[in-house]
This record gives sequence, C-alpha cells and structure tokens, in this order.
Amino acid sequence: MEQKQRILVVDDEETLCEALRFNLEEEGYSVDVAFSAEEALALNLTDYSLILLDIMMEEMSGTTLASILKRRQDTSRIPIIFCTAKDNEDDMVNGLNIGVDDYITKPYSIRNVIARIRAVLRRCSRSVSTGQSDIIYKGIHISTIEKNCSIDGKDIRMPRKEFELLVLMLSNPGRVFSREELLKKIWPEEVVVLDRVIDVNITRLRSKLGVYGKNIVTRSGYGYGFFK
Repeated sequence: MEQKQRILVVDDEETLCEALRFNLEEEGYSVDVAFSAEEALALNLTDYSLILLDIMMEEMSGTTLASILKRRQDTSRIPIIFCTAKDNEDDMVNGLNIGVDDYITKPYSIRNVIARIRAVLRRCSRSVSTGQSDIIYKGIHISTIEKNCSIDGKDIRMPRKEFELLVLMLSNPGRVFSREELLKKIWPEEVVVLDRVIDVNITRLRSKLGVYGKNIVTRSGYGYGFFK
C-alpha cells in the first residue's frame, strides 16, 4: 500500500488549521497541525512531504521558521508554501528568496490551496534531469542524486531554487538562458515570480560559489549562463 504524503499546517488560527486538515485528509494526505512556529520546531519534521506555513504568528514568525528550516541540513529540501494575509511585493520576494516554493494570500479557497499543493509536490517529486548523477567542474562537485554541492571539498548549503539553477547552467555550459526559460524550467507556471527573484537568486548563487562565481555571466538583454 502506498504511503500517504504527510503535510504539516502551521498557523495560529486553530479553526483554519482544522479546516485545512479536514479538507486535505479528504484528498488523501496525512495531516498534522501546529499552532505556532515553536510547536512546529518541537516536531520531527524530516518525514513531512510539505509544510503550509503562515507568516504572521506571535513570537516567532513564519519567515523566521522558514529560514531556520532552509538552513538545517535535515529539513532544507522540504517544500514550503506560505499562506498569509500579506500580499505586498517585498513579502513575496523575501519568502521566495529564502527558498519557499509558493505563496498563497488570504483569503484563499481550499480548492486553490489543494491545487498549489499538488503542483509543488509534483514538481518536487521530479528530480533534476541532467543525464548524469554527478556534475564536476574544477572544484565544484554536484550530486544530483544526493542533492548537494561542494566547493573545493566544502559542503555548500543552498535552497532548492539556487541548486536547480546551478545544475541547469552547469549541465549546459556556454548556453545563455533567458529569463523566460529560467522561469519555465525552475519556477512553476502556477507561481507568480518577479524578475527580481531571478536576479537575487543569481546574485546569491555567485556569492556562494566563491572564485567560481565569475563563471556565471550576465548577457545584458539576453539572460544568464555558466561559462568555463
């Protein structure tokens, strides 16, 4: 029997949590709820397939919790969807830059939430296809199976989007990818992604690559590529 995918809902509105739990369980998911970020951190999070996370909570915010989870080795690859009443551009960019996979603003329909969850889980279940399990360029070593990257022997932690950007460009050295191509390949069509998000992720990636950051080249008016 196929094991159910586990979802954790983190929100300080208990009624909303229970409504989400009921509807998601009706869709066949196994659902747990936490009414604060602190309560969520007390759980064993490694077995969850996805986390639905509210931004505005007392004490620790959802943004802080997401940052912690993306920095931790054991939880960095768990997809996160922000569910929040905030809807300004900066909140969206901040969440996506942390490595959050989607962003839903309240009030939302259960139907929309379920569609977003399916899209994120479907996308995350597809491993990055490169035709090879390891990608190596000088001191850069990427394992597409273990989903990790090391620079000159040192493990480098990066959110999923940065990792997928690096894999895509290193798998196609010398090719310039337009913004439209990067949006289509790295971000799902269901998510509204701003051009700033691509720029910020490229900047962060360059910084993490150290001396190899200069190999990521910007072709003004065209896009980005990795040149050896």
